[in-house]
Amino acid sequence: MKPNREVGIIGYGAYIPRYRIKADEILRVWKGIDSIHLEEKSVPGLDEDTVTMAIEAARNALKRAAIDPQEIGAVWIGSESKPYAVKPTATIVAQALGVTPHTNAADWEFACKAGTEAMQAAMGFVGSGMAKYALAIGVDTAQGRPGDQLEYTASAGGAAFIIGPKEESLAYLEGSYSYVSDTPDFFRRPHQYYPQHGHRFTGEPAYFKHTYYAAQHLMEELGYTPQDYAMVIFHQPNSKFPRRVAKRLGFTEEQLKPGFLVEVIGNAYAGSSPLGFAAALDKARPGDRILLVSFGSGAGSDALSFTATERIVKNDDSLLRVRDYITRRREIDYGTYCRYRDNLNSH
Repeated sequence: MKPNREVGIIGYGAYIPRYRIKADEILRVWKGIDSIHLEEKSVPGLDEDTVTMAIEAARNALKRAAIDPQEIGAVWIGSESKPYAVKPTATIVAQALGVTPHTNAADWEFACKAGTEAMQAAMGFVGSGMAKYALAIGVDTAQGRPGDQLEYTASAGGAAFIIGPKEESLAYLEGSYSYVSDTPDFFRRPHQYYPQHGHRFTGEPAYFKHTYYAAQHLMEELGYTPQDYAMVIFHQPNSKFPRRVAKRLGFTEEQLKPGFLVEVIGNAYAGSSPLGFAAALDKARPGDRILLVSFGSGAGSDALSFTATERIVKNDDSLLRVRDYITRRREIDYGTYCRYRDNLNSH
């Protein structure tokens, strides 16, 4: 898939909360898991949610793009942890950024691929000529039942991307491909606080099948092989899954490394692959080709291929990068973590 009018990313930004809890600290309380393959995860503060994180990431994107917010024709936010069950997140963010009132605003949902879903739609919107620029954000404050395996990895963070004409882009879109099916690997019913695992569906029929075929079909359509890419980013629910699918497709550890964040910030759900993509863009050089492959439970995967342009190199120390947020950290204990996440009731 590719819009008629060529488009790309003209600005991007990220945000990760400063609070961190070590995997060993969770393991101290909930014993029994032998191997975590995770150092720590990010935790939102008492005054942070998907709205505040989306605003911070978008402000960084706007600063990098250097455009008037009033030129943005759409603000679309992908998340599965909205602060309101009935009230859009996108309108709050658009208002805070100074984009309203002459714009489109909407929330997107598809589990962990809601962020790339919003990106694809924004590219189609701009590519059709309906807007000059569109803002797409993937962000989450992920939930995890106390004592569940998910508690070790479910974290918080997000990334924002301003889509515009190719000639203004830092990285332009070469094409995208989506692969979906009705696979119940992970779900949460109404009024349930924590999600449930469809354990036997999680790996092969869900994550591996969808990410593999989305990436493989896109490369076939574009006539590329893994060797044509400088970097590749997969959804990162843990450290094992992205490494396994990368190896199966023929990518190396070096290609995976620039956007591999799960071991130090955890799995930020809808913000996971967008955050990895932002980290890769931070390190990209003109001509670098980057493959972004998301995954969302339920289940589906979006694969997008980009090439960095000459505009990617900006020596502006005021532009915050993903690494700046990773190194800006404050460690907390399990009790503080439970208070911040309101986890004292494990219903």
